[in-house]
Amino acid sequence: MKIAYSGIEGAFAYIAAKRIFPDEELISYGDFHSAYVAVENKDCDYAILPIENSYAGEVAQVNDLMFQGNLFLNGVYTLNVQQNLLGVKGTDIENIKQVISHPQALEQSADFLRKYNMQTIEAVNTARAAKQVAELGDKTVAAIASKETAELYGLEILAEGINEKLDNSTRFAILSRDGEKRFSDKEKTVVIMFTVKNEAGALVKVLNKLGEFGFNMSVIRSRPLHGLAWSYYFYIEAEGEYGTAEWNQMILEMRYRCDKLKILGRF
Repeated sequence: MKIAYSGIEGAFAYIAAKRIFPDEELISYGDFHSAYVAVENKDCDYAILPIENSYAGEVAQVNDLMFQGNLFLNGVYTLNVQQNLLGVKGTDIENIKQVISHPQALEQSADFLRKYNMQTIEAVNTARAAKQVAELGDKTVAAIASKETAELYGLEILAEGINEKLDNSTRFAILSRDGEKRFSDKEKTVVIMFTVKNEAGALVKVLNKLGEFGFNMSVIRSRPLHGLAWSYYFYIEAEGEYGTAEWNQMILEMRYRCDKLKILGRF
């Protein structure tokens, strides 16, 4: 199979894809949209895209793609993210003057960088930062990235776990054209995306159906609808029994209150 991800080798999406599909062909794309469309167009079988980070929140562009596109959610993989300081071989932490990485990684490691009075340079992602440091070969320049990235680009780990919040993690969506594919037989959470009709209490009436039919909502988010000012779609995750008569009745009654309702998938 061919697995699409956004970024280059060593990026966190690459690491997640490698752990989910260790024996499959991983194909790099320059952005989330390209990776998503590659699966829609049957160039790839799955796309592995980030949907939420415990530090930075939701990944808005991927949420929009899931609402507007045709792919289904087959599973969710949580990757614990540890930031490490990487340098070229033979260097020492006291030699480092500049650090290159993604803005989030730099922010997460701000206390460590201040302690050593290191200047920061922003990069598109952590893997590109590591690749740049390896290509420069400068012992005064380091990157912040994962252990796997250090191995890929032949860099040394100068300091491990330099991000202040060690519970930092990213959830990745496993997306395909087939809504029935599964990566676990213990799915308890369904994901539904919808817009409501322009009438009083419409959103409350939709959400009340979850509790009425025994579903426990754990996540709700709203996003602007492109092309419709001050209009929004909603993303919810709810725990409950999928595919039962109660489920079917709940969806029927929710659709009555919605302009659009999409059952994205379950995990």
